[in-house]
Amino acid sequence: ARASALPMPPPPAVRLRLARALTAMSAAGGERKANLYGLRDEQLEAVLKDWGQPKFRLKQIRDCLYGDTPAADIDAMHTLPKALRARLREHATLGELGVEFEQQSKDGTQKRLWRCHDGSLIESVLMPYDDRRRTACISSQVGCAMGCTFCATGQMGFRRDLSEAEIFEQAARFSSELRARGERLSNVVFMGMGEPFRNYDAVVGAARRIMDELGIGARHLTISTVGLAPQIRRFAEEGLEVGLAISLHEADDVARSAIMPVNRRYDLDELIGVCHYYVGRSIFFFQQACFLFVGACHYYVERSGRRLTFEWALIAGRNDDAATARRLGKLLRGLKCHVNLIPLNPTQGFDGAPASLPDAREFVEVLGRSGIPATVRVRRGIDIDAGCGQLAEASSKEKAKERLRRRGERAGERPEKAGAESRGERTE
Repeated sequence: ARASALPMPPPPAVRLRLARALTAMSAAGGERKANLYGLRDEQLEAVLKDWGQPKFRLKQIRDCLYGDTPAADIDAMHTLPKALRARLREHATLGELGVEFEQQSKDGTQKRLWRCHDGSLIESVLMPYDDRRRTACISSQVGCAMGCTFCATGQMGFRRDLSEAEIFEQAARFSSELRARGERLSNVVFMGMGEPFRNYDAVVGAARRIMDELGIGARHLTISTVGLAPQIRRFAEEGLEVGLAISLHEADDVARSAIMPVNRRYDLDELIGVCHYYVGRSIFFFQQACFLFVGACHYYVERSGRRLTFEWALIAGRNDDAATARRLGKLLRGLKCHVNLIPLNPTQGFDGAPASLPDAREFVEVLGRSGIPATVRVRRGIDIDAGCGQLAEASSKEKAKERLRRRGERAGERPEKAGAESRGERTE
């Protein structure tokens, strides 16, 4: 029964199509090459077989991508023959994301602006912690269609979905850089630009690859959503042990709809209802997986049933008072969850300010009296605009200003030249 569940290799005709497709990607000048981070084992194996390479080349390439001494580029894959490196270089790239800009905070947080193959800009953040955790926050879309008023990405609007490879590569590149200096990527959160569940298949596919290729356990991954109820239900059916975080930010429908338009489609009753379903299904799947180990794992199952995380941006004078905390406690009562309180990261398009630390602590205490655990999360990278979308938004505006400036200069030159020529003067 177990053997039948294993994935079957693709038939020869499919392997040949995969190999020819890879070669065709770079057959004409200027077209995109294949991204090695975007190829699965069966695809790369098919290409290597078509090129007459022995089977062990696949493992060598995988070690260059995901091993203890990762290669920075194809030329650095020294375990491969020179001829194979040359052929790979002709038809493939080791990653498609180019580093457009990078900032480092005083607290060690590293903010990176990536340029995609089509010129789109996305962001990732790498956060180091004193306990040696290294957490990557990665993006799932260029921009966002959810329109949350306090979010820099929401203020940008939506451009396009990222591919599974583009999502995975953000984590893979950070992982490679950390391994090169003797560290490791320990956690990945899908809390960057975009709404992950609006790009569901690519995000879940990337999460699976992060687990499989980078060796990061499911419980060290978290996917965030504004509360798309159907996708939460679908995610519960996946049976993954990946964490789920829901951006809540208000405890009544009127207030939440004002800052999060998604609430007009999926209100709090529907959202909290599907959250109860999610928690129940997650525990069911974990118990099924551990059923054969009842004696040893009974305590483990009891302690490790998945709980939800709710994200709450504390906005001074709006949602940081004791009355709001009591409403939130009543809303979440009976739900296995934890609330992360984050003082607002200010953006240019929103006039709110972060709550004070005393108000945040009182909020925690009020929730605690309702039986809801909560913590005030330390804001990281404040000095480098590390909030999602802030760097991309600033870069896009700066580029737009530069384009307008150049356009104005060109427009100003033409009348000047025309006037000089009419007077018979040289314009060279």
